[in-house]
Amino acid sequence: MALGAAAAVALSLGGCAVSTGNPASGGETEREKKDEYRVAYIARAQADSFAAWLANEMKAAAEDYDDITLEVFDGQADDEVENRMIENAIANKFDAIIVQPNNGDAQSPYIQQAIDAGIVTITTNPRVEGLDGGDSVDANPYDQGAVVAQLALEQVPENAKVVVLTGPAGNFHSTARRDAWQKEFFDKRPDVTIVAEDTANWNKDEALTLMEDWSLANSEIDAIISMNDNMAAGALEALKGKSGFEGILAYGVDGTPEATLLIQEGLLTASTLQNARELAELNMKSVHELLTGEADEINVDIGNPLITSENVQEYIDLYLEAGLL
Repeated sequence: MALGAAAAVALSLGGCAVSTGNPASGGETEREKKDEYRVAYIARAQADSFAAWLANEMKAAAEDYDDITLEVFDGQADDEVENRMIENAIANKFDAIIVQPNNGDAQSPYIQQAIDAGIVTITTNPRVEGLDGGDSVDANPYDQGAVVAQLALEQVPENAKVVVLTGPAGNFHSTARRDAWQKEFFDKRPDVTIVAEDTANWNKDEALTLMEDWSLANSEIDAIISMNDNMAAGALEALKGKSGFEGILAYGVDGTPEATLLIQEGLLTASTLQNARELAELNMKSVHELLTGEADEINVDIGNPLITSENVQEYIDLYLEAGLL
């Protein structure tokens, strides 16, 4: 499994290009062939480590297509900013728009506008449900949460007290991962008590602040259950040097470079890999096939391998090879 360019690299505009004309809404009109396609990728937020990694991988993947020019825009984790960028991409007549939503509910009407304008429109990380048309490239967030939750069934002690960190409200990945934890873990472990739960919006600093408060209010916390690695890392940072929390279990999702190091150190218990390079390559392959008429509709998922102390070196080696560590 290949992994890609450093997440810390700043987002930039860039590309290479070929295109077909926009069909009527619903895809009833045959797409006109072009020599160059302009594709807008609207990223959720450069400050989000996974989103930044994915944006860099999208730029790298676009270089494999001589007929595609990719322009990357930073949504700044702001619904109004992201919605405005979608509107601008429609007005500027991009041949395709790939959207990484900050809040699927908030972006949905604007994404629908792009679809209705006949623009090839893909939602990714997460996909947006309930659209009339459109395409998607994603991971299966329920499965991502489920494989970690199933491991926790065996590891979390009886009558444990846990805290739960969720992503933004309305975010498909956050909701589906939390549903997986509910069905695969909490429903099967009624002995476990959630002593605190809140959203940290995928953000490490917000999770750190929440965990500082929770650890003051609860002298006993047996596990951190987080819907992504970034928040898990923040929560673990808040517990550094605090007595009584040694050996706390911690679960995340994404398998980020930082997470693999935390697993190696014995701080993070497990994560599920969401491979940004695989996601980017599948996005660019899909948008190219849709633009050139090789495909009429695409809704696909990447895999979600579990990372634990037993196999973490494999992923560290991959990140080292890719220059991410």
